[in-house]
Amino acid sequence: MVLHILRAMFVMLMAAAGYHYLGKLGSDQTGVGDWSMAVALTVGVLLVCVDILAPRRKLMIFSGAFFGLVVGIAIAFALSFVVRLLIDRFFSSFDPTGDIAQQQQAHEEFIQFVNLLVGIVCCYLSISFILQTKDDFRFIIPFVEFAKETKGARPMLVDTSVLIDGRIADVADTGIIESKMIVPKFVLVELQTVADSADKLKRNRGRRGLEVLGKLQNSKRCEVVLYDSSVHEDDTETDVDQKLMNLAQSMNARVLTNDFNLNKVAQLRGVTVINLNDLTTALKPVVLPGEKMKVRLIKPGEETGQGVGYLEDGTMVVVEQGRQFVNEDVEFTVTSVLQTSAGKMIFGRLGDSTPPPPRKQKTQPTT
Repeated sequence: MVLHILRAMFVMLMAAAGYHYLGKLGSDQTGVGDWSMAVALTVGVLLVCVDILAPRRKLMIFSGAFFGLVVGIAIAFALSFVVRLLIDRFFSSFDPTGDIAQQQQAHEEFIQFVNLLVGIVCCYLSISFILQTKDDFRFIIPFVEFAKETKGARPMLVDTSVLIDGRIADVADTGIIESKMIVPKFVLVELQTVADSADKLKRNRGRRGLEVLGKLQNSKRCEVVLYDSSVHEDDTETDVDQKLMNLAQSMNARVLTNDFNLNKVAQLRGVTVINLNDLTTALKPVVLPGEKMKVRLIKPGEETGQGVGYLEDGTMVVVEQGRQFVNEDVEFTVTSVLQTSAGKMIFGRLGDSTPPPPRKQKTQPTT
């Protein structure tokens, strides 16, 4: 939207400059004023077309508009001396039969007109360049580079998988998240698409995601922002994960996700990722061999005599000699803990951690 307004103002300023010059020299004998407005409009529209069609990195920074204006004015001031030299060199002929004073005035007005056009063009190009390159632009000066300094906690871009999972709402209610959570528009669109799916399971997951988003917005312990990222989006890019990566890089933000593949791609692209599954694993209590725990066995294990159950956090428990206690709550002693890529597994034994030694049978003497 800002770029559209900038382009419209640029075309209007070019037209105003041409009209101003037309009003001053429209009745002169040189005929210059007759086509000044047409030239100004043509140049303005041509530059806007080139700016729209040229490939760009769609980044945006509002505070750069003022800086671009200052840079444009400085460049235009420097070019004004070149403009005067060129016009004096190639357009300095006067008609000796005419009024010299009037021709000199027209000559000065023509220089002012060209300088005005150059100033508008320089300001437009400077502002447009900064708006499209945000903080990543650099001046081509040896050993000097302007880099962005981020103060405070970096924002987090929320992925669709986190909203559908739902645990983020409970985490946010604890008040541990101090960063601003940003939900891009394309994530909300994807969530609505899943909620409108013909598949019942997908539809329920999408509706759950919308409910979690509403709960986050109503929470007083966190700040959630719905962000229209159309300025940063590439029109040719349709994949939501790629859009999320591009937006995270342009905003210097982190990505909050449960997607394993997205986590790996983000690490390759240098984007900081917060995986909610990793957070859950890190917060699981540490279990040491010898501790006693309780679990409900729900099915037999793969080995003879084993019973399998699950803790409240989903950790799988394998209990030796527990097959006969399936569908019952048992107390067991932890013997070992195994951490795998699928999660944590706890192995235990009913009763003490070490089985009792076998009892010796007494032999009866034979007579």
